[in-house]
Amino acid sequence: MPAKVFFTRELTPEKVVELYCALGVELPGKVAVKVHSGEKGNQNFLRPEFWRPMVEAVQGTIVECNTAYGDATGGVRDNTESHLKLIEEHGWNKYFPVDLLDAQGPDVVWPIPHGKILKENHLGKNILHYDSMLVLAHFKGHPMGGYGGALKQLSIGCASRAGKALIHSAGKTDDRFATWQQHASAVEFPEAMADAASSVVEHFRGKLACINVMKNLSVDCDCCAVAEDPCMEDIGMLASLDPVAIDQACIDLVLRSNDPGKEHFMERVNSRNGIHTIEVAADLGVGTREYELIEL
Repeated sequence: MPAKVFFTRELTPEKVVELYCALGVELPGKVAVKVHSGEKGNQNFLRPEFWRPMVEAVQGTIVECNTAYGDATGGVRDNTESHLKLIEEHGWNKYFPVDLLDAQGPDVVWPIPHGKILKENHLGKNILHYDSMLVLAHFKGHPMGGYGGALKQLSIGCASRAGKALIHSAGKTDDRFATWQQHASAVEFPEAMADAASSVVEHFRGKLACINVMKNLSVDCDCCAVAEDPCMEDIGMLASLDPVAIDQACIDLVLRSNDPGKEHFMERVNSRNGIHTIEVAADLGVGTREYELIEL
């Protein structure tokens, strides 16, 4: 059965809440709200003011995890102290409770029995404090994954620093320095991301909702301290209970666009084999690539 994906061309904080309400669900218990809080120097990430009405509507807690990169890229989110300082500088604490899931170890390890590459996923132990998850994704390009959307937030986004190293190395190492010398191939990396996402979706099965915002459409991720400016005009926002369907719908909206910048955007996606993440996630039962787009 096709998944329902709700779509609006309006890009306002109030419309985010309307999209969520269209899903017809109420996330239970304590809600983890996964965002990308933005790397130091990045100009494209979505600010906390944009997300404020949505996070407040579910009385959620912003959750993040440390990265596996650091000084070599200009990033500061690879250790707890500097990451928390940046989160405060970007204003997240001003509006919401914030939980850096892997601020303190040990990691929690979730099995991936049917994984194509990974057989386990390492996550910050604080993820166990939450009953449900709302993924608020800034859809854009990515220098390694091709694109970033709901599936990336559920995989790399939820993984601990060690978990990120495992994904990037296709399970070879959990060392954040060694992983860059043993990086996964363009086939293995999207498969490892899909594997990791599957474990998070399975944990929150029936208690997960996703919103993708197609704004500031750069080929680079919000994790880039120096990112390209957007190459396309804003497209709109989508909501779904299916992370595969919502990412597929975003790709399709780019492909159907008349914006001349889509060639540059899709070159990034295709040169990194980005759509393979969607393909593998569908194969793993994370969701379906078939969807009904419902415009609000």
